[in-house]
Amino acid sequence: MDFFILKGSEILKNHIKENYIFSRKNLIYLIMPLIFEQLLAVAVGMADTVMVASVGESGVSAVSLVDSVNILLINLFAALATGGAVVAGQYIGRNQKEKASKAGEQLMVFATLISLVIMVVVYVGRGFILNVVFGSIEATVATHANTYMNIVFASIPFIAVYNSGAALFRAMGNSKITMKTSLIMNTINIVGNAILIYGFGMGVEGAAIPTLISRVVAAVIIVLLLRDESLPIYINKPFKYKFDGKMVKNILQIGIPNGIENSMFQLGKILLLSVVSGFGTAAITANAVANTVTAFQFLPGAAIGLGLVTVVSQCVGAGDYDQARYYTKVLHKYAYMALALVNGIIILASPFILKMYNLSPETAALARKIIIFYGIHASLVWPLGFTLPNTLRAANDVQYAMIISVSSMWITRIGLGILFAKYLGFGMFGVWIAMICDWYVRAAFFIHRYRGSKWEEKTTHHL
Repeated sequence: MDFFILKGSEILKNHIKENYIFSRKNLIYLIMPLIFEQLLAVAVGMADTVMVASVGESGVSAVSLVDSVNILLINLFAALATGGAVVAGQYIGRNQKEKASKAGEQLMVFATLISLVIMVVVYVGRGFILNVVFGSIEATVATHANTYMNIVFASIPFIAVYNSGAALFRAMGNSKITMKTSLIMNTINIVGNAILIYGFGMGVEGAAIPTLISRVVAAVIIVLLLRDESLPIYINKPFKYKFDGKMVKNILQIGIPNGIENSMFQLGKILLLSVVSGFGTAAITANAVANTVTAFQFLPGAAIGLGLVTVVSQCVGAGDYDQARYYTKVLHKYAYMALALVNGIIILASPFILKMYNLSPETAALARKIIIFYGIHASLVWPLGFTLPNTLRAANDVQYAMIISVSSMWITRIGLGILFAKYLGFGMFGVWIAMICDWYVRAAFFIHRYRGSKWEEKTTHHL
């Protein structure tokens, strides 16, 4: 792995230098809360599904359909937030804290305004979403979906505010705040679901109302915390906003390609579900269970990738690419160790995990095959395909990352997925083979880009 992602043996050291921005202790304090936060989100998502299941299959279907739209919107706001975090992080690296705070304010206000527009659009377009986007669904599912949308769509601006604020705290290297806020938000959500669904016998409203309340609380907390003027990035008191077109443009130059990449990725997953559905109930169920389990199998790498954005953006802001490369090496080592450990445990425990789902022998065997296959390759290549491009994004090389990610997904993952599954006789498993092929293609291009110097020329000289 070191051979692929490192350039120049002169920057390879066994220990972090004293004058480097982040000590090993700083890195651990940054990464561990991020891993916990990601783990919490996945675990709560699973618990949500279990509780909504008590409403019936129509309720589960309705919530999952609406959540597919919510995930798309969350990805868009996360991409915009990443753009703001990179710009703010680079200002911190340059020791220009006043501009870092200004970038934070521009992000918070712009994200809020955009989210309000999106909220109005989705409320007006509820009929289109129900009848066209969701296609032919049963009347009970449509009724539940409409009820869920009416409540949950009100949380859209609060998602945008929370994502933006959380990204700014990560840019400061303070992931403990986001972890604690996430803990409060998810606790409200899960406890609220339990009370309203089980205690008051409410249907999808019992799942929707706590979701809305938890997001409102999280947004309020994150804004109040950002009012602390002792932070490297803070919201001024009293708040006096003045639109800065140049700074917003800098944020969007990173956020828009990220948003396109995230949206296309989600769309690709939805398209491949239609391929899987053609192989029968066992294939559909095995695919659903495998998707649930594999969410844990790449989780540490995703969390470390978030930390990498924070670290590299500050190094790039300071103009120190030796440090950027050094920390890329260190964090990739952490990612590989964490993924090997997690996947080893999950593969060994897979027979026991699958027993909880009461699957038929055929379905359980197929799900376990996927989990093992996924785990092996995640431990080999996932960081190079998904963690490494965060170094490029943090250095403003977002267009390259977007082009490679979107192209590889449509050509390799979807193209080969259809070929393997439908025409080469691999069945549903062919979709997973194509996904792994996509990882290796992405990794090859990102390694090539990283080992060159073009990404170092993309820094925001216009900051």
